[in-house]
Amino acid sequence: MRGTAARPLASAVVRRSGGIDRVRILTTGPAASARETADLTDAELAEIYRYPADLADRAWLRVNFVSSVDGAAQGPDGRSGTISGRPDRHVLALLRALCDVILVGAGTARTERYGPATIRPAFVALREQLGLAPTPPIAVVSHSLDVPDRLLADPRTIVITSRSCSPERRTALESRVDVAIAGESEVDVAEAVAALAQRGYRRILSEGGPNLFAKLLAGSLVDEVCLTQSPELLAGPAMRITHGPLLAEPTRLTLASLLEEDGFVFQRWLTGSHRETPG
Repeated sequence: MRGTAARPLASAVVRRSGGIDRVRILTTGPAASARETADLTDAELAEIYRYPADLADRAWLRVNFVSSVDGAAQGPDGRSGTISGRPDRHVLALLRALCDVILVGAGTARTERYGPATIRPAFVALREQLGLAPTPPIAVVSHSLDVPDRLLADPRTIVITSRSCSPERRTALESRVDVAIAGESEVDVAEAVAALAQRGYRRILSEGGPNLFAKLLAGSLVDEVCLTQSPELLAGPAMRITHGPLLAEPTRLTLASLLEEDGFVFQRWLTGSHRETPG
């Protein structure tokens, strides 16, 4: 990654006796080869995070979070931005450049002060090569229709709500943004994802929050989890990246890539049957 020196973590195999036959050691220390610790260009980084090539018949839902080493998904001010850093912001900018749409819960949109998405100049050509619009729209999940005014200033914003939402508020919003109905008494996240796919938004990037992530997991809708581990310990009562009822069955993950820069560790995990890297 230009300017941020993202490096793949070197791997080695150690054989042990006594029950564990193969242990992978991940390191960026002296034992790593020069190529393994070389800086990645933005093009190489984009290749690592690319979406599957053929999404004609389905959407691909990628979730992205940052958390501290002890699992806090937010800093003392309740925002994820305070546990982020320059390398994490660079990867987030790339993930936004690769997606068709950004999916977020209304609570997170308010807390994190969301506005219309922008694309870093370094990634403008990448979006053009992929045939994507100059910027991705924001899709906000909200039963109450309490959406930040900054998002309502963009007519491409999609507000995903339930059929039982306030009809007056819904009518007012429909004159300003795209309103999608998903579910009856509350937002059905499976219908929400389907609504985005029907609009041609198949490369979906969800940026949270923890409640929405838990619902997406419960619905077996998540294909990929991108997690940045921030080199901090916070303690305290902060939320984890998921917050909701215990899943009936744990979601088994497969590690797809592991990168490090300036202490930030970038993990990319695939879920369910996605055992191979997309592409």
